[in-house]
Amino acid sequence: MDLRLKDKVALVTGGSRGIGLRIARAFADEGCHVGLCARSEPELREARQDLADRGVRVLAVPADVLLPEDAARFVEECVSHLGGVDILVNNVGFNLGGDLLHSTDEEWRRVFEGNTFQAVRLTRLVVPHMRLRGGGAIINIASISGWEPQLAGTGQYGASKAATIFLTERLALELAHDHIRVNTVSPGSILFPGGGWDRVRQEKPDQFAAYVRDGFPMGRLGTPEEVADAVVFLASPRANWINGRHLPVDGLEQPVPMPERRPW
Repeated sequence: MDLRLKDKVALVTGGSRGIGLRIARAFADEGCHVGLCARSEPELREARQDLADRGVRVLAVPADVLLPEDAARFVEECVSHLGGVDILVNNVGFNLGGDLLHSTDEEWRRVFEGNTFQAVRLTRLVVPHMRLRGGGAIINIASISGWEPQLAGTGQYGASKAATIFLTERLALELAHDHIRVNTVSPGSILFPGGGWDRVRQEKPDQFAAYVRDGFPMGRLGTPEEVADAVVFLASPRANWINGRHLPVDGLEQPVPMPERRPW
C-alpha cells in the first residue's frame, strides 16, 4: 500500500534509539524527510547516517525538548532546513521515583513534564507551520500504563500517560478545523536490544519467561518496528478519517503483576 508520504516532513522527538529510531526509519522508508532530536550527540550522529542512507534528507538536532528553548530551536531548525512540518511524533518519555511514599513532588513534576507537557509544547510550536501546509498529523506516544494500573510501574508514570491519552482527544477537537489530526499510539511491553525488557531477559531469565507465559496470549513481547508501523499508518493520508483516537499496540497484553517493578 502506498501511504502517500513521499516528500512529507516528519519530526520525531527522542528519535536516536529504541522506538523513536524505528519510527524515524519507517518514515524514511516511506520517502519522508526526517527531523529528529535527542540529548545524546553520538547516538544522533549514528541515527542520522542510518536515515540518510535510505535516500531522504535528514536533520539531527541535539536538543532536550523538556527545555522550552531547545524545543523551539528544534522546530525552527527543521523548518529552515527541511522546508516545513507535516507530521510530529511526540515520542519522548521517561519515569522517575518510586511509589507514593518513595517519590517526591519534584519527581512527579518532572515525569509529567517529560511525558505530557513537552507534547503540549511541541504541538503548540508546530501548529502554525502545519497550517501553512494546509494541515498535518500529530502522534503522541503514550503507553499501556495509561489505563492498566498494574502495568504502570509507578503512579506518576501511569497518570502522566493517561493525561497524554486524554490530551490527544482534546487537541484533536481544537485542531480539527485546521485539518490537523491528533492520535495516540500506546505501546505495551516492547523488546529491543539495550532496552529495559532486554535487561530483564538477560538478568532474570526465569522471571522474564514466566511473565511472557502468563501475560502475553501471543507468546512474546512486541517489537519497536510494530509500533512504528502503527505510527506511520496513522500519520499518513490513508488514515485521514481517524482523529482523536487511541490505538494500543500491545498484543492484548494482560495485567499480570511482576514480582518486582517494571523496568522503567
